[in-house]
Amino acid sequence: MASPAERYAAARRRTEDSRTELAQFAGTLGFELDGFQLQACQALESGRGVLVAAPTGAGKTVVGEFAAHLALRTGRKAFYTTPIKALSNQKYAELVARHGSAAVGLLTGDNSVNGEAPVVVMTTEVLRNMLYADSSLLDGLGYVVMDEVHYLADRSRGAVWEEVIIHLPSEVLVVSLSATVSNAEEFGAWLDTVRGDTEVVVSEHRPVPLWQHLLVGNRLYDLFTDPDGDPLEGDEGSLVPGAIVNPELVAMSRQQIRTDRLASSPGRGRRRGQARPAPRGGGRPGGGQRPVSRAQVLDTLDQAGLLPAITFIFSRAGCDAAVEQCVAWGLRLTSPEEGKEIRAVAEERCAEIPSSDLAVLGYWGWLEGLERGLAAHHAGMLPVFKETVEHLFARGLVKAVFATETLALGVNMPARSVVLEKLVKWNGQTHVDVTPGEYTQLTGRAGRRGIDVEGHAVVVWSGSTDPEAVAGLASRRTFPLRSSFRPTYNMAVNLVEQVGRDRARDILETSFAQFQADRAVVGQAQQIRNQNEALAGYAEAMTCHLGDFREYFALRQSISDREKELSRVGAAARRAEARASVETLSRGDVVRLPSGRRSSFGVVLDLVAGKGFDGPSPRILSQDRQVRTIDAQDFTGSVDPVARVRIPKNFNWRSPQERRDLASSLRNALAETGGGDPPPRRRQGAGPQEDAELLRLREAVRAHPCHGCAEREEHARWAVREEKLRRDTQGLQRKIEGRTGTIARTFDRVCDLLAELGYLAPDGRSVTDAGRTLRRINAETDLLVAQCLREGAWAGLPPADLAAAVSALVHESRRDEGGRPERIPRRTEQAIATTHRLWSDLTDREDHHKVPMTREPDPGLAWAVHRWASGHRLDAVLREADLAAGDFVRRCKQLVDLLDQVAAASVDPAVRSAAREAVDVVRRGVVAHTSLTEA
Repeated sequence: MASPAERYAAARRRTEDSRTELAQFAGTLGFELDGFQLQACQALESGRGVLVAAPTGAGKTVVGEFAAHLALRTGRKAFYTTPIKALSNQKYAELVARHGSAAVGLLTGDNSVNGEAPVVVMTTEVLRNMLYADSSLLDGLGYVVMDEVHYLADRSRGAVWEEVIIHLPSEVLVVSLSATVSNAEEFGAWLDTVRGDTEVVVSEHRPVPLWQHLLVGNRLYDLFTDPDGDPLEGDEGSLVPGAIVNPELVAMSRQQIRTDRLASSPGRGRRRGQARPAPRGGGRPGGGQRPVSRAQVLDTLDQAGLLPAITFIFSRAGCDAAVEQCVAWGLRLTSPEEGKEIRAVAEERCAEIPSSDLAVLGYWGWLEGLERGLAAHHAGMLPVFKETVEHLFARGLVKAVFATETLALGVNMPARSVVLEKLVKWNGQTHVDVTPGEYTQLTGRAGRRGIDVEGHAVVVWSGSTDPEAVAGLASRRTFPLRSSFRPTYNMAVNLVEQVGRDRARDILETSFAQFQADRAVVGQAQQIRNQNEALAGYAEAMTCHLGDFREYFALRQSISDREKELSRVGAAARRAEARASVETLSRGDVVRLPSGRRSSFGVVLDLVAGKGFDGPSPRILSQDRQVRTIDAQDFTGSVDPVARVRIPKNFNWRSPQERRDLASSLRNALAETGGGDPPPRRRQGAGPQEDAELLRLREAVRAHPCHGCAEREEHARWAVREEKLRRDTQGLQRKIEGRTGTIARTFDRVCDLLAELGYLAPDGRSVTDAGRTLRRINAETDLLVAQCLREGAWAGLPPADLAAAVSALVHESRRDEGGRPERIPRRTEQAIATTHRLWSDLTDREDHHKVPMTREPDPGLAWAVHRWASGHRLDAVLREADLAAGDFVRRCKQLVDLLDQVAAASVDPAVRSAAREAVDVVRRGVVAHTSLTEA
């Protein structure tokens, strides 16, 4: 029992706590704050910055809202930054509902509402631009909330987050809100270094428990069970002592492996024509059955009470096709009343779209899916369509959304369930497995706080599904935050203008990228010290009383290196011999195939183009009637015909009967030549035994005193270890030298290039007039835009032609889109040709200075933009350009933004005027219909 003094002290603390700003803020929420929220808010009120890392849906944004509360109560300003306009506008609406429209502003580039308000929501790029412009709106700034701060790992935009954190005035408290990352402490240590005292608050607890499932056929299986077969929560189940992967799923997987092996071994273990035996038990679900359809998946979830659901499909076309398939299947997830309400909302939100454009935008098919409770969500959709889907899903009217992974990083759209059709995705270059961090990010949408008791992550079973691999994805927390920071041209001229080159260099050394590199160097330096100690021990162990064993070992190494070199030379000669002989082969030649221990032969059908510079490759029919193309480099020497076979003129190698007949002729021809074995060929050229240098080295080894040592081989084993460790140590030393000061070295190279082009003074320490133009251009291709303006690449162009030419610096064709359009107006084509010439010159200079190269201009949008800017109808523009409506609108808005910058930066009055007119002619119709939640 507490003493009177203790009870009095506790009462005083409660009284004091009730008078804090946090207590007053918490009283307005209507729910109890979680422990991590209290810890972060208390740190913020005490005057410390905070980093909050917690799962999606845990309530991190409450800490950011408390920063806005503090700003209003203390007479300071708060900026709430987000990575995309969608989140900015969503947060703006939430803060207006809490504090009123007079106290809250919005700045996103497209929208500017009450920008001088004490609380302003904006995209991170807007704040970056304010800092470089030394905007008066920064006066009185006390708090900056950086929502989704883990975006700093984004390759294309991540540097902006680090720029803001580094350049904010020291008195500003930064509230960083991040998804759960595995190196939050490291990121917090960096924030502590550059921002001062920063509290790191990490929570891995999900307020809504997440259950992991595999959907096999129409049945849901729990992924984790205890030894008694009872299910366990996915977030904790794999960590509970005795937790295991569901034995039923493991058994299914093993059965599938056995079935696949049987299927890949035709004829093995059964007579020809005999039916393949069915798996025991009538076939394994997911293996013997046909794949379950998307409509059946949703129907199963609906019956289990697991809707609303988000199904992640890593393809825009796949998302659209999924809705069409469900509609065709007759799936309806809404009541008639809900369907009417959905139609009313959709018609109201799309009322400003010209009626003539509705058909080409796919409005009617989109509306039919909505009325059934079904929708797609991806970047190719019209912004107002995406906004409507988000609104209806949040209200619970749309029950199923098929989305690309961008939704996982976008607006707040939690669901009861998340479905993953595959655990493989296209990364722009190849198909790769989903990582544990990506799996956590995607499934983090499951479970709505305050609505759902639990969330559900569902992986759809396929023939290749490994339940233990899925369990590994679900239970691991490996999502490290890695900086993508690098100095850009715009950043360089802004820094040199504001603080000078030397100070700018010091500032960039404080980046998170350099911080991570330096921390890695500390560990590597210690490793080098440890390895140097080991090297000293190895050197002592290999000491020989007869002579210098290191010298003796070097001779032995030289012998090994020479033998390898002779082997490489011989192999290269044999490959060249093989390539030359393959080119002499003709149709009907019988040759020995380069495979297996037993002799195998094939007949040449024709020669096909090889890879790269390897020359032609023979397409061959083998004795077992298989047709394959053999790479010339697979042959180990000259390919000499051993016989010839007559091939019919109209031979079709895809016909089984014709392959069988030709294989029979092949066997007959081989029988006539005695099996096809050619006479032994004498190898040409000097072998290892005949090489003069090798003979000299061997003689030197035999003459060395250490050669006669009784412990020679023992010494040699220590010498091998010493040599390997020495190479490893030298490699670590090179890594340290490469990492130390990498950001500053890159900055120096960027400045040298800018000085060479005249954007900085010759000494690189001050900004020229051309450099001040570059300061106004914030684009991925900033320096190329500045070069085009300086060199007059766009001078004299009418508005439509200027818009088309500038679009080449905005557009980037997707892999499923065409390249250069068939038609480009002559003046536009000339301007694009000049732009491309300037790009070519720029990349040559970038290559010389060893800085990242500017991407190539892409004219794929030029014809569509010219048509649109010339007043043509949207349906005609999209039909000829073969573009998705959402992509076209988004690119046009990006183009408008760049044209605005061109109008502000150009010193040519005609170009400025044309750019302003181009903005007006591009920003019309659906492009002008700006959605408040547009990304």
